Amino acid sequence: MTATASRTLSMAIGLAGSLLLTGCGTCDRRASAPPVARPVPAGRPPVGAEAPAPDPLAPRPAQADDPYQGARALMVKTQLAGRDITDPRVLSTMGKVPRHLFVAPYLRAQAYADYPLPIEHDQTISQPYIVAFMTQALQLDGSERVLEIGTGSGYQAAVLSDLCREVYSIEIIPELSERAAKVLAEVGAANVSLRVGDGYRGWPEKAPFDGIVVTAAPPSVPQPLVDQLAVGGRMVVPVGVHDQELVLIERSAQGIARREVLPVRFVPMTGEAQGTGR
Repeated sequence: MTATASRTLSMAIGLAGSLLLTGCGTCDRRASAPPVARPVPAGRPPVGAEAPAPDPLAPRPAQADDPYQGARALMVKTQLAGRDITDPRVLSTMGKVPRHLFVAPYLRAQAYADYPLPIEHDQTISQPYIVAFMTQALQLDGSERVLEIGTGSGYQAAVLSDLCREVYSIEIIPELSERAAKVLAEVGAANVSLRVGDGYRGWPEKAPFDGIVVTAAPPSVPQPLVDQLAVGGRMVVPVGVHDQELVLIERSAQGIARREVLPVRFVPMTGEAQGTGR
């Protein structure tokens, strides 16, 4: 072996030893760890092939700024589309509105569960299915002005705001209205107007309304709300004291049609409603 070759071999051996020593700290710390498998994106089409349309109901990986995205998508797929919620606009909106922001932090892990949750002042945020059912019953196309009686957490108003032109919401408890205003601003629901007061008589100066949603149960349907319903408009309202039914009211040029559509359980409507009978 020539001197040049000998020096080259020595340099190679020295370089290899240096590389081994450089990696030994990592090797010592991870000696017992199995190799990390890199995830391969599922459903990637071949080069040149047209990508399939995304499934709007398929759960998507949670984003760093929205750890509840997967839970929300699963809620839409199993609780809503898995039942009788078929309006694609309602399904899309329910998959976007961050319900967890409308409940207390300690309840956020349950925000997308299939049941109502408590909020302040002995009130509740309705079960996701009920919110979607009532919203779908209005048959909104995006051009409507909708009145909500009982702002509560603000969640129903946020859903409506994505589906119609204007939302007017009345809450009898000032603290709830104040908190709802903050969360609605946070989620960008700029087309929602709030008022503190008794919702039994509605919001006459803004009437008529194309849709009315009542989120607390009066003993009987408030006539002032019926009077504020536009021709072609629809109202959904839970009615009753112990045994409650969700009532759908439609106004046409021929008059008022009323039918019971679903047994429900809501908190009672307070204020003037308490002085009315069935």
